[in-house]
Amino acid sequence: MPLNIKIKQQDFQQMNGENHQIKIPMKRLLTSILLFFTLVANIKGQSLYFPPLNNALNWDTISPSTLGWCENKIDTLFDYLNKQDTKGFIVLKDGKIAIEKYFGTFTKDSLWYWASAGKTITSFLVGKAQEEKYLSIYDTTSKFLGIGWTNCTKLQEDKINIRNQITMTTGLDDGITDNHCTADSCLKFLTSSGSRWAYHNAPYTLLEKVLENATGTSVNNYTQLKLKSKTGINGLWITSGYDNVFYSKARAMARFGLLIQNNCVWLNDTLLYDKAYLNQMTNTSQNLNLSYGYLWWLNGKPSYMLPGTQFVFPGSYAPAAPTDMFAALGKNGQIISVAKSLGLVVIRIGNQLDAADVTPKLCNNIWEKLNAVMCISAGVNSTQGKEVRINIYPNPANTELNISMHNDEDFQVEIHDLLGETILKAANKPIIDLSNYKRGVYFITISQGSLKITQKFTKTL
Repeated sequence: MPLNIKIKQQDFQQMNGENHQIKIPMKRLLTSILLFFTLVANIKGQSLYFPPLNNALNWDTISPSTLGWCENKIDTLFDYLNKQDTKGFIVLKDGKIAIEKYFGTFTKDSLWYWASAGKTITSFLVGKAQEEKYLSIYDTTSKFLGIGWTNCTKLQEDKINIRNQITMTTGLDDGITDNHCTADSCLKFLTSSGSRWAYHNAPYTLLEKVLENATGTSVNNYTQLKLKSKTGINGLWITSGYDNVFYSKARAMARFGLLIQNNCVWLNDTLLYDKAYLNQMTNTSQNLNLSYGYLWWLNGKPSYMLPGTQFVFPGSYAPAAPTDMFAALGKNGQIISVAKSLGLVVIRIGNQLDAADVTPKLCNNIWEKLNAVMCISAGVNSTQGKEVRINIYPNPANTELNISMHNDEDFQVEIHDLLGETILKAANKPIIDLSNYKRGVYFITISQGSLKITQKFTKTL
């Protein structure tokens, strides 16, 4: 990261004053519908924990053993993270800290940069500014930056709007020597806005000026009013070169992930009411890169693109993660990963040898190790030569256990207690009623063709 940092005096005072404590087969259709409504019910019915606003150290925890996780796999996860030069790592389960680890001299009170993972805060702020009628994402960028903010003709420039900036579809040339450069001479026309997806930092960075000119206040002040004061997040936007980078503690990233997990509602305080914007923020925003929303990276899509290339890669960028996972990804492996189906928020900060703008491979590798910790299995169907991943959630469970198969083939389910007694045998049963099960630990086995996966789960009540 560049070190030529500029901090406004009032912003520095604000930071210091904080409490330093991102044609369908019918069977598959019916299964998907059942899973959808069950997931919605679980999300609405689950009780998320929210840490107090004024005490960053007081955060409830839940032990991996209580969750029925495979604790003997945690050291393997930590060893991998350490080898990747990780500074901090947090896993929230339904808001509570299940895993928290800091490496070397780094502590929970250390500040770190979000890099491009901070783009997701900007996404929230743009949505809030639109909700408060300061702007519309369909407004031309020139409305707030003035005519001539690019090196384009007026006609070309007038076709670039705020939505193009938050979806990376401005059509400006990202292949210049420094695509972080926000000077008008660096912002050159390449193609019509909306017709090409390219990870171009400069148009994104200029959203700061769009927000400031629209709201009439600094981006740090707007963040304080609309986000930080409502959630207890600490941190500060700091100018570094052309970029505007958010710095905070690791737990601040966890707070932001928890907010997004709960659809921008903190406890009983709704921070963003615009459901249409919220839905689009974490869903495919254009038909060019299906794995990109409003500055969020989306998993489980048929294809994805990466910065610096126009190649469309088939499949999901993180196949080891749940299909509903979405993430804030930043340079050197700054990650906020949210998986609502599992009730998880995963935070990773640190350095990495691969200094790419985003690091989906690292995100996927972390999920592989985390799956082992959660006793979630994945395997390869050797007869058909394709990967089959199975999600079993929630774990621990109360009244229902859900099985998500990532294909439409027949499968068998068996459940055994700790004594090996068979409790259930069933076929193609995506929802298991646990209401008559005794409290305790069970093993569920899923069989599909030559694939057989066994996972432990806990019945809590």
